[in-house]
Amino acid sequence: MRHRTTTVSAALIDIDGVLTVSWNPLPGAVEALERLREMGLPFLLLTNTTSRTRASIAAALSGAGFPVSAESVLTAPGATAAFLAERYPGARCMLLNSGDVREDLTGVALAEDDEASEGAQGEDVDVVLVGGAGPEFGYRALNRAFGHLQRGARLVAMHRNLYWRTDRGLQLDGGAFLSGLEQASGRRAEVVGKPAATFFTGALTRLGVEADRTLMVGDDIESDVLAAQRCGIGGVLVRTGKFQDRALRDADGTPDHVLDSVADLPALVERSDRR
Repeated sequence: MRHRTTTVSAALIDIDGVLTVSWNPLPGAVEALERLREMGLPFLLLTNTTSRTRASIAAALSGAGFPVSAESVLTAPGATAAFLAERYPGARCMLLNSGDVREDLTGVALAEDDEASEGAQGEDVDVVLVGGAGPEFGYRALNRAFGHLQRGARLVAMHRNLYWRTDRGLQLDGGAFLSGLEQASGRRAEVVGKPAATFFTGALTRLGVEADRTLMVGDDIESDVLAAQRCGIGGVLVRTGKFQDRALRDADGTPDHVLDSVADLPALVERSDRR
């Protein structure tokens, strides 16, 4: 693996699989963030989670002992709202997502289920907006989305994660269904959350830091780590969450660092400071 020697000035950290699994803290995760705070290292939590709002995520983490607030969290739904406002202002969207994140989709015109159903009213949908998977991703909903795409709607995805880790093991995520919609409709999704470069660069802008002095910590080698490295950000893969040796072995690139868990992150930052 490559080893970066630049002093670290900030960290971007994934939540699910890195800090928590099913919202339960992983060993040493709370202490790691507390240590980063003590060191004065700014950090931002980047998450593709689409089942909770930013405020709800911050409340859950804070309640578990993490030293975070809503300002510490950057979500894919929040970034999606900004993307739609810029790229498709006023567009009517069919939302296909498990969990209510409407609070974070500020300014997005969401068609209600009956409005987005088959028929004349359904033709008014401009964008099919895909988030995280769950029971809502049944045949009727997916076929309705397919119908809108056939009629010319754009396809926008909050992320394209194929699966994530829960306390019941790996579970399918929205990316698995997104790929089917893309192949069936012939439309390529515009992805807003990780691994989109704009998600990472937006985080850098928010922190006011340079890419080559920042680390991105994640359990997904493709969406978290290698995507960040393509933006010039240092990549740190942790062996927790959805990590699999097979994914590391078959990846298109090599992480800058591989740690057993986020508990080892403060030591990595301290080593960079001593170089």
